[in-house]
Amino acid sequence: MRNLNKSLISPPQKSLRNAYLEYDIETYYQKFGDDYRNPHEAIVTQILELANQQWNLDWQRVLDLACGSGEVTLALENMGILNVEAIDPFTYKNYQKRTGKIARQFSFEEIATGALTGEKYSLIICSFALHLVPESRLPILLYHLGLVSNHLLIITPHKRPEIKPAWGWLSVDEIYWQKVRARLYTKDLQRFSAR
Repeated sequence: MRNLNKSLISPPQKSLRNAYLEYDIETYYQKFGDDYRNPHEAIVTQILELANQQWNLDWQRVLDLACGSGEVTLALENMGILNVEAIDPFTYKNYQKRTGKIARQFSFEEIATGALTGEKYSLIICSFALHLVPESRLPILLYHLGLVSNHLLIITPHKRPEIKPAWGWLSVDEIYWQKVRARLYTKDLQRFSAR
């Protein structure tokens, strides 16, 4: 794990925890998805730049999973990475407004039942979302993500989600920056070929 010095940018003060307590997570995004902005967007941009510098990532065809209002897509475009597709069932209008691109509207549940069958991505990036999936649903979701990509980059403000090797993904490295983690995983080809 790389623990980097903090920049002069301080993390945003606003938290979504209270909103998640007032509404359940799905209701919150159904109600406010058209106006949602990740208050940590600057940190997401910085951590993607660090990941690009430190890891040999394949940017050939990227999936911005649970794309929010396009924070990852916009950061990648600023880095010259243009082949990005997006998915979000709640914020797709906001995503289109900010990026000019269309996001498909699959939920994690739909992906976990095969909604991406036949797709192939060089890298899946999931920023500030996978920690919201209940642990009981993670193994099947991660299995279906492993059917469409060999590489997964998770950006999270928590230690969650804890991805277990038994679920088919192996931890490669982690960057810790401004209290946000970027974790890179590679698919365990032996586990997937054995299924």
